[in-house]
Amino acid sequence: MKALVIEKPHQAVVKEVPIPTLKEDEVLIKVDSCGVCGTDIHIYRGDYLGTYPVIPGHEFAGVVEKVGSAVTRFKVSDRVAVEPNISCDNCSACLSNRQNFCENWSGVGVTRPGGMAEYVAAPEKAVFSIGSLPMEEGAFVEPLSCVLHGVQKTHFALADHVLILGSGPIGMLLAQVIKNQGSANITQLDRNEARLQAALSLGVDTVETSLDNLPLDYFDVVVDASGATFLMEESLKYVRKGGSVLLFGVPHKEALLSLPAFTIFKKGLTLLSSYTSVRNSIQAVRLLQNKKIEVSSLISHRLPLTEFAKAIEILESGSDNVLKVMMVP
Repeated sequence: MKALVIEKPHQAVVKEVPIPTLKEDEVLIKVDSCGVCGTDIHIYRGDYLGTYPVIPGHEFAGVVEKVGSAVTRFKVSDRVAVEPNISCDNCSACLSNRQNFCENWSGVGVTRPGGMAEYVAAPEKAVFSIGSLPMEEGAFVEPLSCVLHGVQKTHFALADHVLILGSGPIGMLLAQVIKNQGSANITQLDRNEARLQAALSLGVDTVETSLDNLPLDYFDVVVDASGATFLMEESLKYVRKGGSVLLFGVPHKEALLSLPAFTIFKKGLTLLSSYTSVRNSIQAVRLLQNKKIEVSSLISHRLPLTEFAKAIEILESGSDNVLKVMMVP
């Protein structure tokens, strides 16, 4: 089969590799669409997770091509998406329902072959039916499940005023999920005006391009969806006393924050972070199927595997009105 292989940092090639050989509890999936995530870029750059060589891609959907002898939930031709974080279900973290911190964790597209290939194998327990949901929308199950985990951890309240820093695809997923929680007003910040217009079309109430236009000490919850340390640090200025800050964006692994300790104390703030998800994929599928979350408008580019370098270029530069890039094997 044809696959994109990151052989080592900064070196990715499309090549012929063997179709995966199934274990008895695995499902072989013919990939239809695979989203490019910031994590894929981090793996390509060599600065976050990943083992080499690796076929990247953990946001994907496709059709079941073959099932292992012990598989009972799926049959050939079923339409599915994958939860890429594979837990052992037997370590101390898993037994405490913290599978996202599994001591024996492996990840489809991170430490094991992923969805930027014609075929991918995944354990049955990590595969979820998407029914008639369009394949490209099914590829959003993984990022949406991460967003749901972060929102559930933060305990948004009815009529909250919320500020989201960053209006990329993750920022827009966060905005939609938070709106479903009953917020009174969502303000979204980004320098890219095209992205802000897209955010408005998805239900955001207010958009801003500059921190200078935001009220201080006002928002019940501030969410960083950028991963930029500057915005993470600035977030404390805009949250009200007794409010919460959710650091959701993925920073560089060597990044350090400088936070005013006395401000955190005086304002009585709750600072939270969120790492991947914990059994949120069924929720994500249901919300997508019921049109509670709209994702089709977030897809700006569809590229073949041979144009992975172009995908990275436009995502890192923010050019060409890029939002979500789908790789199509």
